[in-house]
Amino acid sequence: MRTKPNAFLREREVNILANGHDPFASRGETAKCAAMTDELKPMYLGAQSALPQTPEEAELDYVPNPRPDTLYLARFAVPEFTSLCPVTAQPDFAHLVIDYAPDKTIVESKSLKLFLGSFRNHAAFHEDCTVGIGQRLFTEMKPHWLRIGGYWYPRGGIPIDVFWQSGEPPKGLWLPDQGVAPYRGRG
Repeated sequence: MRTKPNAFLREREVNILANGHDPFASRGETAKCAAMTDELKPMYLGAQSALPQTPEEAELDYVPNPRPDTLYLARFAVPEFTSLCPVTAQPDFAHLVIDYAPDKTIVESKSLKLFLGSFRNHAAFHEDCTVGIGQRLFTEMKPHWLRIGGYWYPRGGIPIDVFWQSGEPPKGLWLPDQGVAPYRGRG
């Protein structure tokens, strides 16, 4: 789907094409990324966007990885994720941590925010939400590796933590702890 390009991205693309370098690349380096193709221009960045009604309706957007030849870990921390219990329709709350080692593309953060926000009215068990988010990102983005930790706040006195990863992490990838303390109650 092609959308109107963001003015900042258009200016950056013109600079890259005209000068052969990216002024926003890290100091002393020439940008290694080429100008974005029409198919990979961000759909939501810089535009007003409505929250999708369902996760299935939400469209995740991917852009070129600015460092495709470098093995690194990108992390999204989502401390206020919400969904609905499929039995009682009561709200469920979680702290999600999504780690991935990008390959050719990275997920555009605004599209991820809209996708995760679409779960607010979605009724599913904690396991389904957590694993489904991880699997969808892995299937569409095709990173080298991805893991998700879903740290669900207790309802009925029992916290549920759900973890999924796509396989063994690549050799040499730094894997920091996800940084979410286990639930201790009053203990």
